[in-house]
Amino acid sequence: MQVFKALSAIQALSFDLDDTLYHNAPVIAAAEQAMLNALAQQAPVSKNKDSTFWGQQRVQLAKIQPEIRHDIGRWRLLGIEAGLLELGLPYQEAKHVAQHGYDAFLEARTRISVTADITQLLTLLATRYRLIAITNGNACIHKMGIGGLFQFSLQAGPDGKMKPYPDMFQLASQRLKLAPAHILHIGDSHRADVMGALAVGCQTAWLDHHQQAVSTLPHIRLTDVRQLGALLLPNN
Repeated sequence: MQVFKALSAIQALSFDLDDTLYHNAPVIAAAEQAMLNALAQQAPVSKNKDSTFWGQQRVQLAKIQPEIRHDIGRWRLLGIEAGLLELGLPYQEAKHVAQHGYDAFLEARTRISVTADITQLLTLLATRYRLIAITNGNACIHKMGIGGLFQFSLQAGPDGKMKPYPDMFQLASQRLKLAPAHILHIGDSHRADVMGALAVGCQTAWLDHHQQAVSTLPHIRLTDVRQLGALLLPNN
């Protein structure tokens, strides 16, 4: 752990989820495959289309509706629908099959296992601090089995624009009834988590997986989220 700015009184810890509490790449890979399988079963015409094709549909959709990027669940659903329409499915069938494919994606995407040591860390931190989650993704803390440790979870789309936009940080402050300065936000994205949280006045802990060089520093830099255990020491 590197300390760049002294931490002031912390009352709540705000966690990013993907690639902060667990490794997200295999989760997304499994979810993408579940989606492809479901679509191929419902619409055989899609069998030769891989994730690149569906990703291109989302890119095209975002050019038309830029704001859709702030709700990645709806963005994916509408991207699937657009792809099916391009493949020649009638509108109503495309909507039905798209929902089926998205449901398969989401079921696999929220099948996340948090390791026992991370659960133990969160359990200990929850004895001293109020815990919340702020995510740009659609992972579910309750399906992970850690929901009982958190006050609430905010998700881009339903709860505002994605980080680094201020919406969810400000909403978290309001719901906690705490000034942002009393919230320490922990996340792996320098742009979304560090820059976003600092802009609204939160303290920040950056989980820097790649030892990047940046001009704007967090309060503390972590190489392992378990280093947050230091917050449980008597002088913190």
